[in-house]
Amino acid sequence: MWIVKPPTIREWMRMHPGARSSLTRWLELTAHAQWRRFEDIREEFRSCDEVRVSSGRRVAVFNIGGNNYRLICAVHYNIGRVFVLRFMTHGQYSDGRWKDEL
Repeated sequence: MWIVKPPTIREWMRMHPGARSSLTRWLELTAHAQWRRFEDIREEFRSCDEVRVSSGRRVAVFNIGGNNYRLICAVHYNIGRVFVLRFMTHGQYSDGRWKDEL
């Protein structure tokens, strides 16, 4: 998969050092993946969920850093692109306001 804006992820690593190793691993696995559907993601990332946001679109939500963080991505299977949208703590994710912004 082609990850759109990997420098954004590197910035999140700098801001959240506790997530660095998990984000590094996510980058490696995702860059080599060939996902065609959500079930393909789940084979690699068992804790990933698909969530419908206010716009009606679906996003992939990855648990990062032992469930301490969430990485929100739009996966475009048809063109092999993963757009990184948000990175947040578990608490920020749980309040749900992010769904209204996407």
